Amino acid sequence: RGLQKLSHGAFLCCKTIVPLHVRGEHLSSPPAAASSSSQFQEFSDSCGRRRMIAVGIIAPLVSIVDRTPIAFAAETKKGFLPVTDKKDGYTFLYPFGWQEVVIEGQDKVFKDVIEPLESVSVNMIPTSKQDIRDFGSPQEVAETLIKKVLAPPTQKTKLIQAGEHDVDGKTYYTFEFVTQAPNYTRHALTAVSIGNGKFYTLTTGANERRWDKMKERLLTVVDSFKIFNV
Repeated sequence: RGLQKLSHGAFLCCKTIVPLHVRGEHLSSPPAAASSSSQFQEFSDSCGRRRMIAVGIIAPLVSIVDRTPIAFAAETKKGFLPVTDKKDGYTFLYPFGWQEVVIEGQDKVFKDVIEPLESVSVNMIPTSKQDIRDFGSPQEVAETLIKKVLAPPTQKTKLIQAGEHDVDGKTYYTFEFVTQAPNYTRHALTAVSIGNGKFYTLTTGANERRWDKMKERLLTVVDSFKIFNV
């Protein structure tokens, strides 16, 4: 149910330092890397409350990502590099060649310097909930996040599919969606879960024109996202 894991081929590239140039279609940051003026919103519970409570975005960490392998680290795969945040308790993989960038309002962001819409970002907000199911079904949570958090109100959005899966007793919701801006369309995947008193959101995506090429890599990224206790 939901997003299915697909096998992926090797992805080989050379890592070089290059200046960042973006085409006109990339002048604005994708929804997953919005500025700090945006606010994450708490969800209503499954009993029927639908209102959203605005909460401040957690400031990004200043420290460099600790990539030291530990028991909770994401399984290394060819063509990917692992990220393990021991302080905030999460780990994931990202494609080799993507660069870490600092964007206000995001905890971690990695992106391709040539195709900036190809990126992965992680956000966290405090929550008193203990389980992602407390916020509703996968589709309900996905629709709310897409409309209120992951895309500006000026963009058209479409939820493609949503599902859930359990890993080590923890429930994750994953969903696939599309956001349409005047000058680009972004195809994205998101994974959300709850742990350590936080609501975690990982979002990765690519320009729609490159979706077929990037899909398997992005599925690997979203599937690799795991939370551990700290």
